[in-house]
Order: sequence, then C-alpha cells, then structure tokens
Amino acid sequence: MKEGIHLLFSYGTLQLENVQLENYGRTLRGERDRLIGYKIEKTKITDTTVLAKSQLDHHPIALKSGNESDFLEGILFEITDTELRETDNYEVSEYHRILETFESGKKAWVYVAKNMKL
Repeated sequence: MKEGIHLLFSYGTLQLENVQLENYGRTLRGERDRLIGYKIEKTKITDTTVLAKSQLDHHPIALKSGNESDFLEGILFEITDTELRETDNYEVSEYHRILETFESGKKAWVYVAKNMKL
C-alpha cells in the first residue's frame, strides 16, 4: 500500500536535524511559511525519550491568539503517513495536532497547545 504524503508545519524542534534523524531516519526538506493568529510560549519537557532526541528541556508551543498581527514562522515539511504517526509519538501530551491554513494558502498539520487560547 502506498503511503500518503502530508504537510507538517514546524516552528520548533522538528526543524533540528538531529530530531529529524532520530524520528524519521532522514532529514526533511521544506519551505518557509507563516501561521497567522498564533503566539509562541514555552512548555517544560519531562518525557525522557523526547529530551534525549531534542536535548532541550523546554520546547516552543503554539497558542491561538486570534490576533491577526501575531504569527509563527516555520517550515512546511512533506512527510509520510508513518512519519506523521512517529511525530504524534514524539510530541508530548501538552500538544495536539490540528489542520490549519497557512499564509501561503496551503493546509498543513501543526501541533498546538491543547489549551488553545492565551
């Protein structure tokens, strides 16, 4: 069965080559884009598997502000069904995956705070 391709927006640690190699066994290619109406906060990471991959104890986390002047800059990566599941396993419980529309008009998955509003 052929794997589907998804767009995934990264504004944080999934842009790091070592995290990509640990999660997917390859480096990802992508293009820059922006997500309007969101702000970045930090969340403390306690999951030892995630800590080992990122080497960072705080990760950025997106919160919906609803303010058109707020935006996140990041990269839209193409990933497979399997890689999307691997990303679900990498992201800790404070995040959940949603489909959003980006400044380019493309739709992509993005991991945001479960507690969505500032």
